[in-house]
Amino acid sequence: MSEQQQAGAELAPRYTLWQLVAYMLGLGTWGFGGPVALVGFMYRDLVERRQWISEADYKEGMALAQLMPGPLAAQLAIYLGYVHFRIIGATLAGLAFVLPSFFMVVALGALYVTFGGIGWMQAVFYGVGAAVIGIIAMSAYKLTTKNIGKDKLLWAIFLASAAVTVVTKSEVVWLFLGAGLLVWMVRVPPKFTGRLNGIAASAPIAGAALLSTVDWPQLVEIGAFFAYAGSFVFGSGLAIVPFLYSGVVQEHHWLNDRQFVDAVAVAMITPGPVVITTGFIGYLVAGFWGSVVAALGTFVPCYLFTILPAPYFKKHGKRPAIVAFVDGVTAAAIGAITGAVIVIGQRSITDWVTAALALVTVAVLWRFKKIPEPLIVLIAALVGLVVHPLMQAA
Repeated sequence: MSEQQQAGAELAPRYTLWQLVAYMLGLGTWGFGGPVALVGFMYRDLVERRQWISEADYKEGMALAQLMPGPLAAQLAIYLGYVHFRIIGATLAGLAFVLPSFFMVVALGALYVTFGGIGWMQAVFYGVGAAVIGIIAMSAYKLTTKNIGKDKLLWAIFLASAAVTVVTKSEVVWLFLGAGLLVWMVRVPPKFTGRLNGIAASAPIAGAALLSTVDWPQLVEIGAFFAYAGSFVFGSGLAIVPFLYSGVVQEHHWLNDRQFVDAVAVAMITPGPVVITTGFIGYLVAGFWGSVVAALGTFVPCYLFTILPAPYFKKHGKRPAIVAFVDGVTAAAIGAITGAVIVIGQRSITDWVTAALALVTVAVLWRFKKIPEPLIVLIAALVGLVVHPLMQAA
């Protein structure tokens, strides 16, 4: 597609704002698999199938989401809303993507507090976790084959990023930056003129709900902690979980180990972004308004860190230097996603049954391209409920 055609596509999008909002609402409601799977779904649905978003805009969104702190999938959803509808599109797309899973974890939090724990969750996650690995693996495969191609430099970056993610069990932002700079220097060596262009961003502070009968000092403490988490933790749920553990369990003693594990399990068995576990944690600490403040503290920073630099990406994103930089960051990001499949797989594939579930999921998705992932997740959950007690008794 030529630059004129791309400009025309931007002026006349092939979809309405409300169609995009409806899509994000649906993805937030049924999108299982965590950030890796979710960004894969957005690529499959919005770039390949519906062709609402161009390949270049998607790659720019992925690069921006990897470079800025906060949850990967939510930032990409916000950026894709910004592409054709600017601030209002970014705001509504982000809210539509996050709110369904937020209400789900609040409801589960209420059940958890009322009934004193969620024992059946282990059995459900036993099956769901294995199937999710298969879903994520297929998403990572599609992203790799589509974006890396036969470029040897991008393959080297991809493999290095995957290896670092597997070894460190986290995503290293400096690797993304270095990858982008490397491809930039190799493809389009810059001519230094003394003029530098940068991306400015500010660290936001989470808002709080205005109601009486709330513990304001505690809400402020919750908001401050989760705003810090949302502002300074890079990567996806994979990166933020250990950070949350050190703050929620070890530093503030809001939850014990068992409660924290249950909170992470809630995030994994519900659709939408994994970091929505912050809403569940907030509910356990301070009820409904605790969940609201924790969620705001987590997602307001990622919203601002996306829309503030977005105009720069839209204005300068087609320049050869920026394209080369984005290609490098994208290769590193996909490598990190692939590495995350291995890391998460080590936690979810615990025996021959879970290994079989993961392999069957991959085979089914490979053979039947249009089968809905929620159906696979539901079947895996039922398998877990039946098989997990038998495996425990064996």
